[in-house]
Amino acid sequence: MKALRNYLDKIKPNFEEGGKLHAFRSVFDGFETFLFVPNTTAKTGTHIHDAIDSKRIMSMVVIALIPALLFGMYNVGYQHFHAADVEGSFCELFAYGFLAVLPKIIVSYVVGLGIEFVVAQWKKEEIQEGFLVSGMLIPMIVPVDCPLWILAVATAFSVIFAKEVFGGTGMNVFNVALITRAFLFFAYPTKMSGDAVWVSGDSILGLGQQVDGLTVATPLGIAATTPAGQAMEMPYEFTDMVTGLIPGSIGETSVIAIALGAILLLWTGIASWKVMLSVFVGGAFMGWVFNAIGPDTAIAHMPWYEHLVLGGFCFGAVFMATDPVTSARTETGKYIYGFLIGVMAIIIRVLNPGYPEGMMLAILLMNIFAPLIDYCVVQNNISRRAKRTC
Repeated sequence: MKALRNYLDKIKPNFEEGGKLHAFRSVFDGFETFLFVPNTTAKTGTHIHDAIDSKRIMSMVVIALIPALLFGMYNVGYQHFHAADVEGSFCELFAYGFLAVLPKIIVSYVVGLGIEFVVAQWKKEEIQEGFLVSGMLIPMIVPVDCPLWILAVATAFSVIFAKEVFGGTGMNVFNVALITRAFLFFAYPTKMSGDAVWVSGDSILGLGQQVDGLTVATPLGIAATTPAGQAMEMPYEFTDMVTGLIPGSIGETSVIAIALGAILLLWTGIASWKVMLSVFVGGAFMGWVFNAIGPDTAIAHMPWYEHLVLGGFCFGAVFMATDPVTSARTETGKYIYGFLIGVMAIIIRVLNPGYPEGMMLAILLMNIFAPLIDYCVVQNNISRRAKRTC
């Protein structure tokens, strides 16, 4: 590492003002601060210094995403081989999924970071590190058969209109990855819904085989399309829902893999346990309410605990709702914010049969109300203190 540090110090003058490569100063700074902790400090004002900077926080979140990503790759291969009704070894299944998912990760980072590099250079600022996480989240919350060009368009839209126009990392109102998914859902609904989009039907580099037709619905899709008054025939066991061997978005199916990431985020103190816990409490409460007095539909009478392990509920609760930029920041507000996300997610699922996956809209809706929640909490605290001094 010392040799790398010396090499960077040697070439750094070329990227500073007046250097030959001054036009790429922001790019160099981004790579340098990614590899090494910056040695610059604030000169004025009162600041709280910590041993970890935002790049290290983002890197830790990416590490927490790895279990869900790796399992998602395996599940992509598993679902393909299962749909093709052929046998395959663990390595073949994982290799198929790896080759199917890798292009999406590359497209996400190339497009998103490319825009961030251009904007940083244009504004003569440092490259912001927020897309380290968003670039990994985006491929994990889309169907495996989402075309790469559509993913590139959606990523560009979200980075520009949901992040840069608000001022960049730390200033965005909405979760960037969820805006990408929302753009895909409303602009290209046929690529984000239906049975065939959840399982890759193509042969990749000799792995697997071409699937002529697919009818593989997700559990939430089955529940949403079951007519009222008719018994739901779920082809998946609860254990399958927990392990994640079911159709769905790439990184959202395995509760176990997501739980491993949650443990890391909570242990390091990066994610708020208050938000995470209250999302599950809100979802369980609303699921129980619909079980008791809900409409006569299959999805309304789905057991409340199945709601918590299906679709993007767990993934959203762990990695999306806890986003420190777009969530509530007061301690009491975190409870309210998370609880309302869980409640709204189940309400959207049950009452909107055209969109059984409600987590995305619930989080985006609460992103809007997070500042209001914080404001009300702060004003309530001020009022209580004023009464005590009277």
